[in-house]
Amino acid sequence: MAQINHQTDTCCHGPYSENKPSCQHSSIGHAHVSALKTTIIQVDGMDCPSCAQTIEKNIRNLPGVEQVQVHYSTGKMKLVGEKIDLQQVLDQLNHLGYTGHIVDSKQQTQVFHVEGMDCTSCAKSIEKHFASLSWVDSVEVHFASSKMRISHQKTAEAVLNEIKRIGYRAALSTEIKPTSSALSTLKNNWPLWVAGISLVLGLSVNAIGLNDYFSIFFYALSIVIGGYKPAKSAFYALKNRSLDMNVLMVAATIGATWIGEWLEGATVVWLFALGNWLQVRTLEKTRHSIRELMDLAPSEAWVKTGQGLKRLPVETVQVGQIIVVKPGEKIPLDGIIVTGSTSVNQAPITGESMPADKHPGNEVYAGSINETGSIEVKVTHQADDTTLAKIIHLVEEAQEKQAPTQNFVDRFAQIYTPIVFSLAMLVILLPPLFGLGEHDEWLYRGLELLVIACPCALVISTPVAIVSAIGNAAKKGVLIKGGAFLELAGQLQAIAFDKTGTLTQGNPRVIEVQAINKSEEWLLAIAQTIEEHSRHPIARAILQEAQERNISMLEGSDHKTIVGHGAQATIDGTVYFAGNQQLFEELHVSLDPVRDSIQKYQKMGHTLVLIGTEKEILGLIAIADPIRPTSKQTIYQLKQSGIQSVMMLTGDQEETARKVAREVGVDEHQAQLLPEHKVEAIKQLQQRGWKVGMVGDGMNDAPALATADLGIAMGGIGTDTAMETAGIVLMADHLEQLPFTIRLSRKALKIIKQNITFSIMVKLVALLLIFPDWLTLWIAVLSDTGAALLVILNSMRLLRFKESSK
Repeated sequence: MAQINHQTDTCCHGPYSENKPSCQHSSIGHAHVSALKTTIIQVDGMDCPSCAQTIEKNIRNLPGVEQVQVHYSTGKMKLVGEKIDLQQVLDQLNHLGYTGHIVDSKQQTQVFHVEGMDCTSCAKSIEKHFASLSWVDSVEVHFASSKMRISHQKTAEAVLNEIKRIGYRAALSTEIKPTSSALSTLKNNWPLWVAGISLVLGLSVNAIGLNDYFSIFFYALSIVIGGYKPAKSAFYALKNRSLDMNVLMVAATIGATWIGEWLEGATVVWLFALGNWLQVRTLEKTRHSIRELMDLAPSEAWVKTGQGLKRLPVETVQVGQIIVVKPGEKIPLDGIIVTGSTSVNQAPITGESMPADKHPGNEVYAGSINETGSIEVKVTHQADDTTLAKIIHLVEEAQEKQAPTQNFVDRFAQIYTPIVFSLAMLVILLPPLFGLGEHDEWLYRGLELLVIACPCALVISTPVAIVSAIGNAAKKGVLIKGGAFLELAGQLQAIAFDKTGTLTQGNPRVIEVQAINKSEEWLLAIAQTIEEHSRHPIARAILQEAQERNISMLEGSDHKTIVGHGAQATIDGTVYFAGNQQLFEELHVSLDPVRDSIQKYQKMGHTLVLIGTEKEILGLIAIADPIRPTSKQTIYQLKQSGIQSVMMLTGDQEETARKVAREVGVDEHQAQLLPEHKVEAIKQLQQRGWKVGMVGDGMNDAPALATADLGIAMGGIGTDTAMETAGIVLMADHLEQLPFTIRLSRKALKIIKQNITFSIMVKLVALLLIFPDWLTLWIAVLSDTGAALLVILNSMRLLRFKESSK
């Protein structure tokens, strides 16, 4: 007899053709999340990082401790656990030779938008500064998204004042209006313009032949006004042992004035400030492309009350309340239509170009546009839990995840900058000692090396490109959940597709019902009773057919799933089975009465559900799932994009699989697969040396999605599981978004390589020009800031990349 899954929860129904569970639960399993408490303990007595490691190892073994992190720099220990004996923790610290006290944890975690960062080294300097403060428990600063996530024990005002003190501006992310550009204004950048005017005045005074002291005064004024902010940032960078561009520029400016090159010093300061301003403005345009998503949903909704319609902020609307959406208005919250029919433009969420018809019982999503009819909607999710809110959250998280290339570049920059800085010091000191030239001459060359020592263009070459690509994809209804997944998509060589709901429409219909010695109605009654708890597409087809024929449900019990084969139920004391051919072969039931029909329908490409008992076959139901009209074109476009092999994986019969594979144009297919067999198929592709992507519906085929180098889920709209189980999510149920995603990813990789190559070449050329004495300080600054600006502009081309782009 077939192996049967004796779980009583039959919502995760084991299918007989595509091995798809029938519910919205993740195939990976249900995670139990308990309410874990976080405690911060101030630890005194640590004199080196190894002390922190010793404490971590000892405290980790105490009862109730789930996680422990000891930060040597701040002297804090963070404990996470459900039932931690804090006195035992303090006693253990004393036993190890340290003292500790529990911090009065009025801790709060807030997210700030930070303005003024023009390089990843700025982000690191800010992060190090806040990490050194006693009232800060943890901090993360992300250059790409200009976000700082900080857990602290003071007020938001204290954080804002501290950011301002170190030379940057900030605002709580919740206080930034979606429609505001958050760009630096003329008022905020008055030092740049005043410094520029002072520089021009110095040049004018010098041109008309007045005393040099007048021109030096204006140059000095320009340096002080334009260099105040970089000098302040440089101070805190040095305090936190960072060598960022501010430190190097301040050093170069001081050196220039030391040798009497006041014009050169003022020019360096002003060009640096101008370059920073242009970079920040341009970067903010890239970052703003994501914040525009926040503006999709309206801030207020018309709520139906006992006193009529009332306009309320969306944050106050509760689940279950009825909202009214008029034609032409944006839908403010996720919900289900209870009254009215309309056409809804879901392009902001899914990227679909054609509006979707909506009727009572259909779901609608915040941010989509009600085009034709007035509708009443029952709210199903609050404002911070809508599909749009989840998309925004995922995209913001994706911006903050570094790609492998970015990690490599950052590591290279950490080595490059100290090496060039040391080389600059040697150039300044050694040649004069050996009588190879004047001290001022070599000091000037050393200052040029200092300017070149900061690889700004190089370190922003990757994150800006990734943010631009992720932002563009999000607007097209494609969620790319980080730079690593973007890079993987651009490197894919083979793609495997699930069949049902992916290459086919996933909306199968009953084509034929064939009963043996009984009526078709009786056979459908048995079949729908077995399938009554299932939401699998094939089960739904049977239930729909029975409903259309007005066939009543029978009294069934002991519903069970048979993984990969079908399902069973007990009706009037008899166990009935509904499943595939393999199920009945394992039950040793003769298929002779329907063998000819099986061969006939399989040749036609239909999926068969056999109905029977442990002793006999009672009939069959033939089901067809139409192929998506776009499947063949999608496969063709993928091959045009450079994908070397396309495979289809299915649990369906070989004849059905062969027919679908032939029609859509895949290179190879495998049929009659259980979930573990699909995993093996993915591994076989990987063993050929290929980077492999797996395309499924997100709820199903989770093991195969996890095994592939890149999991791609379809139909993520309204489905939490689809958003969680894959690296890329196609929000609409449309395959045609996939070739665009692959082309966008390949374009992003190409632009990243261009940026890195260009950045390195600029540095090499500048280095070569130093020793023939062809380079000047202001040209060095111009090359550095100019290269960074060109890298940013090149990356921003990804924001305008379209489906038709090459």
